[in-house]
Amino acid sequence: MESSTSAVGEQLRAWRTRRRLSQLDLALDAEISARHLSFVETGRSRPSREILMRLTERLAVPARERNHILVAAGFAPALPERSLDDPALADARHAVELVLKAHEPFPALAVDRHWQLVSANAGLAPLLAGVAPHLLEPPVNVLRVSLHPEGVAPRIANLPEWRGHIFHRLEAQIDASADAGLARLLEELRAYPGGAAHGTGGLGGVAVPFVLKSEAGELSFLSITSMFGTPIDITLAELAIETFLPANARTAELLGSRS
Repeated sequence: MESSTSAVGEQLRAWRTRRRLSQLDLALDAEISARHLSFVETGRSRPSREILMRLTERLAVPARERNHILVAAGFAPALPERSLDDPALADARHAVELVLKAHEPFPALAVDRHWQLVSANAGLAPLLAGVAPHLLEPPVNVLRVSLHPEGVAPRIANLPEWRGHIFHRLEAQIDASADAGLARLLEELRAYPGGAAHGTGGLGGVAVPFVLKSEAGELSFLSITSMFGTPIDITLAELAIETFLPANARTAELLGSRS
């Protein structure tokens, strides 16, 4: 019990450091004494489940890592973690498919926390033309497919800009989640050729377009990410839906004519 209490304290201290908060800042925010927080972090005090929930919420600890902390402290996890194939998530799975279908003929896909493809609509197929078969073997990582020299990268007209956008998103995710898998993915993607990644331009700096070369000319998209607002499961909390909407009338017309 002493060992697990110390481990919990170390995890909390690591998250507090990552969030750049002092013990006093966090204690005030969580409405506990700084002395009690100090005892928790050093393993001298075993926190209650309520205190752990309060601290992890104030520290914006992701749901999966929050579960790990609770279990290490001997408490039940905050959210269940089930596969999308679990019958209990059938309604959620159906909702995802409805959202993807509703965006046709425009591309839309669902990805997990490591950007592995969960599902996609029929609009994604034209974007994958010419991609090497080995990149499309499950599990498919959509960021790898996007930036790999045998993937979509050779057809991206604004590749340095798009690389910069992807890297910025991954850096933000890593900072928020401390996910080692995402850190390794970012390192891999940075090693791919494609020119020096640079800042977000285009569309007045409000958004970064995804400009794809095609036989009919350039197709320009805006990428929008949607998450489940009230997740009831770790898997759902980490699921994201990426939609690619036309950024100009010509792209909308070309894609609409294919439907």
